[in-house]
Amino acid sequence: MNRLTRDDLFGLEQYAEVRNGFRAKVLAHKRYRKVAVGPNATLYFEDRLTVQYQVQEMLRVERIFEAAEIQSELDAYNPLIPDGNNWKATFMLEFPDVEERRRALAELIAIEDEVWVEVPGQDKVFAVADEDLERETDEKTSAVHFLRFQLPGEFIAAVQAGAPVRIGIDHPAYQRALELPREVRDALAEDLRAH
Repeated sequence: MNRLTRDDLFGLEQYAEVRNGFRAKVLAHKRYRKVAVGPNATLYFEDRLTVQYQVQEMLRVERIFEAAEIQSELDAYNPLIPDGNNWKATFMLEFPDVEERRRALAELIAIEDEVWVEVPGQDKVFAVADEDLERETDEKTSAVHFLRFQLPGEFIAAVQAGAPVRIGIDHPAYQRALELPREVRDALAEDLRAH
């Protein structure tokens, strides 16, 4: 498996020394893992490096250095790393105005279940959302969701052969679709080689 262990992490003191360079590396890497699906919905596709960065930052901010607490963070974040047959993403609904956000989240209940990816000639693959915990109520959805796109073998083979990938949202109140830019498609294709 491609999971992070304590051996993969910098200690707090070492991380303080390498943080600026590591952060620059991660931000450059993330550039091809972000997909805006319309003006208010963004997917941030996770991988081992993005998750390591999140864990390192959490340990830094919380000043975590005890082995059990570090393991607890790893246990929380490791499920975000793709398994080689799926893509995993943090899905964010972004509305800068507080009142607009409140109204939109009430209108967009279950939007997380309507996010999909597809390749030519195959059915859409809809995301499995929020496996860790329920993130919506009867009144509103959350602004942040965690998605897993479990990809069939034919889909993976098409992506590895260079097929274009489309991504979209089919919610009645928010319908968008686009083809992934080549750089993003290529970055995500790498996730399907990782085991």
